[in-house]
Amino acid sequence: MIQVYTQNDNGTWLAVACTEQQVVATSFADIEQKALSNLLSNLPFDMPFQVMFSPSVCAKDTFTLMEGILEGRDVNYSSLKLVTDKLPKYTASVLNAVMQIPVGYISTYGAVAKAVGGGPRAVGNIMAGNIFAPLIPCHRVVKANFSLGGYGGGLKIKYQLLMRERRSYHEHKDIVIKDGGVLRVYPAEVTLKNLFV
Repeated sequence: MIQVYTQNDNGTWLAVACTEQQVVATSFADIEQKALSNLLSNLPFDMPFQVMFSPSVCAKDTFTLMEGILEGRDVNYSSLKLVTDKLPKYTASVLNAVMQIPVGYISTYGAVAKAVGGGPRAVGNIMAGNIFAPLIPCHRVVKANFSLGGYGGGLKIKYQLLMRERRSYHEHKDIVIKDGGVLRVYPAEVTLKNLFV
């Protein structure tokens, strides 16, 4: 059985769906009903769920990670277990690559596509349907010209998240991702600077 929880964090509603040990989906929004609705639309239709009021250990840990990401902190994903076995293999590969973009950096839809295969549009579509926002930081993926692109939570939220994650890095770097590809990432300032040019 999937257990569903919501929690308010400084005016932002967080929603988590998890089993005893694994996260099935996450969502966030400015209104509880919207966060919950987004979350429920991403649950597997063949599994029963129950809305709970007292968070499990898995839910508490997930809320803590989500709060850290929304506040722009570095978070440790080592204990996070996401249920990705029901996702198409390519979707899981894209999400895995995006999860490896460190705080303070961004990448582009094209760079993610180059690292895992496929095209930028396919990556954009997967980002638009990210069932683990903000745990999988799709806000760190931007257009080829470093403009913000789209974001399910709205461009204002994407901008605010990147502003909180600024670390004053100056150089791009290449990350070898778990699937074996190489993902180029750039300082978040590249995008933030371009917004004011």
